[in-house]
Amino acid sequence: MTQRTHGVPDFPTWAARVFFALSLLCVLSSFDTASAADLNGYLSKVAPFDFFPGADRFGPSQGDPPIVPAYRGDQLQGFVYLNSDFANAVGYSGKPIQVVVGIDPKGVLTGLKLVEHKEPIVLVGIPEKRILEAVNKLIGADLGSVARGVAPAPQVDIVSGATVTVLVIGDSIVRSATKLIRSGRLGGQASQVPAAAPLAAKSIDTAKSEIRDWQTLVGDGSVRRLTLSVADVNRAFEKSGNAAAAGRPEEGAPDETFIDLYVADVAVPSIGRSLLGDDGYNRLAGRLKPGQQALVVAGSGRYSFKGAAYVRGGIFDRIELIQEMNSIRFRDRDHTRLGSLAAEGAPDFPEIALFVVPADFAFDPTEPWALQLLVQRVVGARDKAWVTFDLGYTLPETYLKREAPVRPAAALTAKSSPAAAPAAGVPTTDEDPLWMRIWRADVAKIVTAMVALGALTLIFFFQNFLVRRPAVYTWVRRGYLLFILVWLGWYANAQLSVVNVLTFTNSLLTGFSWEYFLSAPLIFLLWASIAAGLLFWGRGPFCGWLCPFGALQELLNNAAKALKVPQYRVPWGLHERLWPIKYIIFLGLFGMSLYSTAFAEQLAEVEPFKTSIVLKFAREWPFVVYALTLLAAGLFVERFFCRYMCPLGAALAIPGRIRMFEWLRRWPECGSPCQRCANECPVQAIHPEGHINVNECIYCMHCQELYFDDHRCPHMIQVRLKREKRQALSSSSMRPGGKGPNTVITAGGKPIGVSRVDSITPSAT
Repeated sequence: MTQRTHGVPDFPTWAARVFFALSLLCVLSSFDTASAADLNGYLSKVAPFDFFPGADRFGPSQGDPPIVPAYRGDQLQGFVYLNSDFANAVGYSGKPIQVVVGIDPKGVLTGLKLVEHKEPIVLVGIPEKRILEAVNKLIGADLGSVARGVAPAPQVDIVSGATVTVLVIGDSIVRSATKLIRSGRLGGQASQVPAAAPLAAKSIDTAKSEIRDWQTLVGDGSVRRLTLSVADVNRAFEKSGNAAAAGRPEEGAPDETFIDLYVADVAVPSIGRSLLGDDGYNRLAGRLKPGQQALVVAGSGRYSFKGAAYVRGGIFDRIELIQEMNSIRFRDRDHTRLGSLAAEGAPDFPEIALFVVPADFAFDPTEPWALQLLVQRVVGARDKAWVTFDLGYTLPETYLKREAPVRPAAALTAKSSPAAAPAAGVPTTDEDPLWMRIWRADVAKIVTAMVALGALTLIFFFQNFLVRRPAVYTWVRRGYLLFILVWLGWYANAQLSVVNVLTFTNSLLTGFSWEYFLSAPLIFLLWASIAAGLLFWGRGPFCGWLCPFGALQELLNNAAKALKVPQYRVPWGLHERLWPIKYIIFLGLFGMSLYSTAFAEQLAEVEPFKTSIVLKFAREWPFVVYALTLLAAGLFVERFFCRYMCPLGAALAIPGRIRMFEWLRRWPECGSPCQRCANECPVQAIHPEGHINVNECIYCMHCQELYFDDHRCPHMIQVRLKREKRQALSSSSMRPGGKGPNTVITAGGKPIGVSRVDSITPSAT
């Protein structure tokens, strides 16, 4: 059949070229390291009087990290510095939020200027001004008292929808200022800090590697615990001074467990082997760099330390690792979900997470640290209040070894030496890796998903058998889509997203790990099956069968047709100019992911999957209205979102061009003159010329039903007529001398002639 060579170009071919170019740019950019932020460079964006009334000039920078004095004439007013030079300031985007901070010689904050960020500030229509208003409440805080330990650290108000951004800015300002004050560089502060005595170098004793049960680990402090009751949380909000938050107490019995939280450093051999098992620890040790640590966090109770709205590629905003003035929140790439703990007597926790501390975070496991838990409370339609609880951790002395006392500087060198690392050289084994524990914990879901995928494979391989029985096939398809929507989508929350594509691409550039993807069994199984399906059928298996949101659209449209809701068929000329929109959306998201993966993930809210499937419409009203609007459009134009807006469908269509087989059958008459399949295709994936555009096809197989139907397909009607003619000629009534009625020939159930059926030619439909 001649392929079309005019009109709108084959968009996926063009998109594939752009995708390749962007991928090449992404690879090249991965080798480009951003230059360190320069305080002097940011001074051009601010003025001295922004921080100190009447100040008219900046002096030369001092020290390292630099601080810059501000003067009024010749009189010193205070100093300005960059928050990220002194404390962690990495936000949701994965890049530092740069704030120039003004502080006077007494340690009082005098001004703040946000000079650079790559944060997705506007999440639900939140203006940046509102973020700054929340942070500016720190101005006037006496951090000198905080540095001396006589006053608590000031807190910023949470802005709903931008929790991580606000917390990172506030924490970095407070911690950086406190660190600067304690360094004595503001003048007169050094005398308040007692001289440090010679310290003994400490490191983890890797020679100790004994297995201990749960009670022993908790009893000696190897595993630390924080238990909060409903009454504890209510009292904390009452003491916070927020009347609105205090007026909305947690419901339930006062002694009911709000959260029971545990944490342990599993990079320590004895603790790691006890909690993860020998094979699990060996696997972890093989992943860790020298000196790098990993924490296990487990919790039970009504409050989740992960958060119900957490999505892959996001950030864990309810817990924060803090050591001295440094802090960090874990990201999805640092996380592995565990099914259970290996220690004898360990409870069954509904949530267990393994977090690898990033190697670039200055973390000393031999010194005290804390895991800070953030508890949120909704106080309005878009406002939240919060309080924090610290779960302190100090590694028991039994796991440490000490050397002769040295000066502090030497001690720091000793702490960071490779000798302090876990036993990374321990031989690893492929038996019982950590991800396998997760799979064992979800065995029922995994088996159900594999049965469903196996059933779909049988449907595809035996499609000719099914489509010859349209009534049976219709109910098989509807039943399968209902299962995908209810079980896979609403129950198992295994809705794939373009975010998965962006995350996979990012992982290839920043450090690919199979364990990262194997930690979500259903997602992994779906992607593996889709990858195989691309070779056989293109994007059709996912878009037409395995996408819960696609199933929701189609089932709603079926109901609309049953209720006689009018259907609108988009004119072909307009239709073929609308379907490239989804490719443009995908390429835009992919290009944005080169700038900021987190920002691209927020823009991926163009997909209503999270709202309608994962969160089941329990979300802020703008998201719900958006999702319902798309579903409403699908009542009149079948699969409206799939056709014109879905970036995931576009992402699958591009590699789907490498398919190796053509399973959809066509007759020579298809397209010329017959247009029946093209007119009845639910998503208009068949060109007027007759060929099927597999990049748009959802593999519903309706055209294959018509292909075999000898009452609707003109080609098959002609075949049937010839067959009936032969049968009629071979009947006794047509033999010489035979007596009997003439044989009536029918087409479409109507009589159209007798005897001389060879003169009948059905017209194209």
